[in-house]
Amino acid sequence: MKLDKILSENNKYLIQNYQRFPIEMVKGDGSYVWDSKGKKYLDFISGIAVNNLGHNNKKVNKAILSQVSKMLHISNLFVIKEQVNYAKELCKNKAGYKAFFCNSGTEANEAAFKLARRWGLLNGEKSKIVSFSGAFHGRTFGSLSATSPKKYRYGFYPLTPGFKSVPFNDVDKLEALVKKDKKIAAIIVEPIQGEAGVKFSSKNFLKKVESICRIYNILFIVDEVQVGIGRTGKTFCHEHYNISPDVITLAKALGGGLPCGAMLVNPKFSDFLTPGSHGTTMGGNPLSMAAGIASFKQISKRTFLESVEKKGNFFLRKLQKIENNSMIKEVRGLGLILAIEFNSDAVARKFCSYCLKKGLLVILTEKYNVRILPPLNVKIKEIDEAMKIFLDALEQIYD
Repeated sequence: MKLDKILSENNKYLIQNYQRFPIEMVKGDGSYVWDSKGKKYLDFISGIAVNNLGHNNKKVNKAILSQVSKMLHISNLFVIKEQVNYAKELCKNKAGYKAFFCNSGTEANEAAFKLARRWGLLNGEKSKIVSFSGAFHGRTFGSLSATSPKKYRYGFYPLTPGFKSVPFNDVDKLEALVKKDKKIAAIIVEPIQGEAGVKFSSKNFLKKVESICRIYNILFIVDEVQVGIGRTGKTFCHEHYNISPDVITLAKALGGGLPCGAMLVNPKFSDFLTPGSHGTTMGGNPLSMAAGIASFKQISKRTFLESVEKKGNFFLRKLQKIENNSMIKEVRGLGLILAIEFNSDAVARKFCSYCLKKGLLVILTEKYNVRILPPLNVKIKEIDEAMKIFLDALEQIYD
């Protein structure tokens, strides 16, 4: 079917809730994808941090093909060996933690909120959940209620009651709220706000949030849906901050490219979700588990994570050389989640358009920010290739 026909039928048969590029991607290999017209692109979106090993990873493909011949799905009414194996891998460095598998990041956060409220009910009848300005925790009603930007919330009021928001990185306002409101059950925070434009928590902020949770007996939830699973050069992003969350929510790269979400829970809280209190039909199915394990075992190796850190530092140093450009406000990054923040939204749009034209995929987020998410096994020469396009883009825009 020709592209024009596909685009016409896309508009006819699909709800138009996405602003899609008029491009059909048909295959991928490593850091590259190809469209239906044969054009090659360097993929520095990675499915929005899903394809952490790029495209067509041999070990992931082998695991999927092996599982396909056995079983795709079985109800969670039965023991699923692949779930057990994956949970064991994820919790290797989290002694006593237990996993719950679902299908997505918003589901992982919903599970965390339900756990917090179930625990809070039995600990002072607490039910309120605090999140931060700029946060993105998902699009279902509970997760949306913890999500800050109005553009995601518009048209969906009333939202779920019992959610509060305080300014990101403002410990004083958080502590003032906690002192005033004794019904707070949980605080949820992203170590790096990806959808907000790769905005970092300030120095010691997360440590202070953890301390507030300990002092006031509040569940500490860290949302690593986008920044977990090796993206920052550590298995889990919170490892950079010397903290121990009570709950860690994960998704995106967790399934090796297949739908998968999870929450990992401190043993002090994991037994509060009892049989029948929460569940999922498709979550933790054997196929997603097989793909996820095959991906995670590659990513979690010490040498691999060290390479992510090394390449991330290399990329950031390259970006810092263009930071003094008058069009750029700031560049920032940790591991292989990076951003260029422009002073003008019009310039940011032109920059992304030029990159796309020259065969480089990046994401424009929150108007001014170009988010860069290469595969974790990206090659140095591919980073150099992207930087050449970036430099050409700046030159073209300046002219």
